[in-house]
Amino acid sequence: MRFLTMILAAVAMCSCAGNHAEADFGKVIPLPERIEMTGEGEFTLRRGASVVFDGGNQDMARNAGFLRDYLKSDIGLELRLRPDGNRDNSIVLEQDTLIAEEGYRIDVCENGIVIAGGSPKGVFYGIQTLRKAVPAQDGKCSEVTFPCGKVAASPRFAYRGMHSDVVRHWFPEDYMKKYIDLMAFHGMNILHWHLSDDQGWRIEIKRFPELTEIGSYRDGTMVGRDTSVFDGVPVSGYFTQDEIREVVKYAADRYITVIPEIDIPGHMMAALHCFPQLGCTGGPYEVSKIWGVMPDILCAGNEDTFTFLEGVFSEICEMFPSGYIHIGGDEAPRVRWEACPKCQARIKAEGLRDDASSSAEAKLQSYFMTRVEEFLKTKGRRVIGWDEILEGGVSQSATIMSWRGVDGGLEAARRGHDVIMTPCQYMYFDYYQTDDFENEPMAMTGYVPLEKVYSFEPMLPEMTAEERSHILGVQANLWAEYISTPEHAFYMALPRMAALSEVQWLRPEHKDWNSFEERLQSFVKFYDRDGYRYHPLAAASGQE
Repeated sequence: MRFLTMILAAVAMCSCAGNHAEADFGKVIPLPERIEMTGEGEFTLRRGASVVFDGGNQDMARNAGFLRDYLKSDIGLELRLRPDGNRDNSIVLEQDTLIAEEGYRIDVCENGIVIAGGSPKGVFYGIQTLRKAVPAQDGKCSEVTFPCGKVAASPRFAYRGMHSDVVRHWFPEDYMKKYIDLMAFHGMNILHWHLSDDQGWRIEIKRFPELTEIGSYRDGTMVGRDTSVFDGVPVSGYFTQDEIREVVKYAADRYITVIPEIDIPGHMMAALHCFPQLGCTGGPYEVSKIWGVMPDILCAGNEDTFTFLEGVFSEICEMFPSGYIHIGGDEAPRVRWEACPKCQARIKAEGLRDDASSSAEAKLQSYFMTRVEEFLKTKGRRVIGWDEILEGGVSQSATIMSWRGVDGGLEAARRGHDVIMTPCQYMYFDYYQTDDFENEPMAMTGYVPLEKVYSFEPMLPEMTAEERSHILGVQANLWAEYISTPEHAFYMALPRMAALSEVQWLRPEHKDWNSFEERLQSFVKFYDRDGYRYHPLAAASGQE
């Protein structure tokens, strides 16, 4: 209850005295690594001030427009845009090659503010820090005072991800844009978008219209945790290719790369329902109404399977300019392969044999994933897979997403693979946030309190310097089996996303749970202001 009391007290406080607000960089999340206030002088931002930027740089012009729009919507203060204008009484946006690409510096003097970045990305993150330094409020402010000094930061990790599952329950384009806005606010730069699974196919593929005409629909969902009782409520919906491109552009404008996931060879019941000939038994199959791991997966011995996947991934690559494509590889039982004549023929033809470390079927999955990877290489793409793809061997160029704990990431780094850390014990936001399960909306049965998220350290002590160099970053996952509305999705993500942002941005020596918890008191008011539902009791008393 202490955390709830602190939040309510913060909400009751007046953050804007009359029409005047006092900025405080010391309350920002993620906290800048350097805050040096002079203690003398201030700059007051008022109506009539300008945003000055390089008019010949499209990215900087877009950044200037964002800053203007943020200040207008956040506090009602309207500024003018002045390409290459006078710097007096202005917020100046500029690039500085001495700063890291995604780093920023904010200089405040009595005459104005300069936000400098190593690139337009860095400037954008500096803009986010500036707006978060201004207290959240419901009313308008005619002026904001900033203390003179310097603020600087550079993210610890290049890969700062959040995941969104729109398959188990479909969320439309406007939800995805709000999700992206929230990611930008927290300084994140990768959206991992889960678009297909056993429970539905959510992306238009023009070569195979059946995937959305048939595979996007299921006629009900299991009730609670009972796999024998169904609610009879239809679930449907998918993104057209035009909608996909709109979301991808919306994210790119905010320096967020969208990485699509089409999970293979398992989690494909929706596709098998449309094309039963691609399964080992021939079906019949149905779009799954239950959660869990299904025994039916794509047939690895059938050439038509690879023709199908090449068609799907060709269109995926056309919609997503990301250098990465996520191809899953998790939770793919091989029981059908063991009994399938085509799969066994493939095993024999490829000379795959059981050995002390792997079964022939595990090596067949490696063959399957490597073959898809080789096709994607012809499109100039690299693949990401869940840590199961390490079993049976995997191409050296594959990036591993370690979800079953940190051991998969450690093993992958030791083998020389790049790694993204997303262990379920710390980074699964579909797990409960408190141990009072009975009084929470139903969730996956794990328990990931806010403090545990904050405590995660992806650089394991047993790693060598070389192994640590392969840790690209950290991601949290929000699976939607028990999340059927946008409001519930935000409730599960917040404020854990704030804790994640400090894991992604701050070096261990700069992290402080007590400081974070104190700053969170005022930070949640931004969620209130912008209409995001969040969990008020997300601070837990201890860790597992």
